[in-house]
Amino acid sequence: MTPRAILLDIEGTTTSIAFVAETLFPFARKHLVEFVCANPEVSAPILAEVPGDDKVATLLGWIDEDRKATPLKTLQGLIWEAGYASGELAGHVYPDTPDALQRWHAAGIAIHIYSSGSVAAQKLLFGHSVAGDLTRFLGGYFDTTTGPKREADSYARIAAALSLPPSAILFVSDIQPEVDAARAAGLQALLIDRDGTGGDVHSLAQVLP
Repeated sequence: MTPRAILLDIEGTTTSIAFVAETLFPFARKHLVEFVCANPEVSAPILAEVPGDDKVATLLGWIDEDRKATPLKTLQGLIWEAGYASGELAGHVYPDTPDALQRWHAAGIAIHIYSSGSVAAQKLLFGHSVAGDLTRFLGGYFDTTTGPKREADSYARIAAALSLPPSAILFVSDIQPEVDAARAAGLQALLIDRDGTGGDVHSLAQVLP
């Protein structure tokens, strides 16, 4: 069944995991204290959601362990926004990503993103990508506020938000438990393995070619 919408993961799917781990996370870690001190009104409500007495230390620890916590993702997104605006950051996408987005968009298939990174961070990455502004191809964004990516209920919520039957949506991710959760919710789903050692596809060029 040809899907009416495609739902894409980011890390390992559209974008190198190394970019997130080796560029974005260190950038946020380096500028976190500076950002919090310089933007108290913006930071205060975010910090209020962080447990512990030393909230900055907690956030730094979360960065180191790649904690999928919404307050951290929100703050990281704000820090990255400044980096993209200054030109210090440019969002990595695999060479096949812009081609695939353009192909699906031209075919009338709606394209959406579902990532553990905040919606703001997603828009920044695709809006300031190494291939230019790709947001014109994207119809919607979902993050951890929708629910964990390894739980079927999250995908059911996305289908409801898109006003589509789950079977009309194709989810693509490099994480098997995420693919399993999407399938459990009734979505079509493909496991992408860019190393070419497994998975259903090895590039986005193979998805609805």
